[in-house]
Amino acid sequence: MVIQQVRPSDVLNDTVLAVMTDIARADFVDEDSVSMAYADTMLAIAHGQTMLTPIQEGRFLQALDLTPETNVLEIGTGSGYFTALLAKLSNHVISVEYYADLSELAAKRLAEADIRNVTLTVGDASQGWPLVERIDTIVITAACAQVPDDYLQSLKVGGKLLIVTGTAPAMSVQLITRVSEREWQPQFLFETVIPYMIHGEPSQQFEF
Repeated sequence: MVIQQVRPSDVLNDTVLAVMTDIARADFVDEDSVSMAYADTMLAIAHGQTMLTPIQEGRFLQALDLTPETNVLEIGTGSGYFTALLAKLSNHVISVEYYADLSELAAKRLAEADIRNVTLTVGDASQGWPLVERIDTIVITAACAQVPDDYLQSLKVGGKLLIVTGTAPAMSVQLITRVSEREWQPQFLFETVIPYMIHGEPSQQFEF
């Protein structure tokens, strides 16, 4: 079912398609949403948050081009499903969630799926997240008004940041690669719309 949805949207990476097939999306949604688990819509979860759509998940994963050696920082654990996909494709995932109860539920779901290479943590990551050392890949699963500099600095040289910026109805998915100590190369991938990160919304403009 997932393959039939995402392949027509140019998700052609067989590894990505296999992982999305192997990990049951229905196991990561609320009970009253199971019938809609594979629909191409942003399913609601607690606190007014939503899941990425299957097509968004597939296109994000394909763009990241993860390997078994990749270490990932995910901002926005949410339901834990995208976290599970990242974990299956990489070495280790650190995933940050603003809401403690969402993080706890994701931990339960990941354990039930026997996914062990994830470290879950809770906090406000709107301006960045402290790491012991630089990391290979950062993916932010909510939109930001602008790219937080802390995330650019947290990348290893050669590392990648996937982020959604701009305003609806035409937000931009960007893949930003750190090509040297002082240089980052942005690549526009496609347009989409997702909710803003908490405290990552555009500042309000007042007219008098």
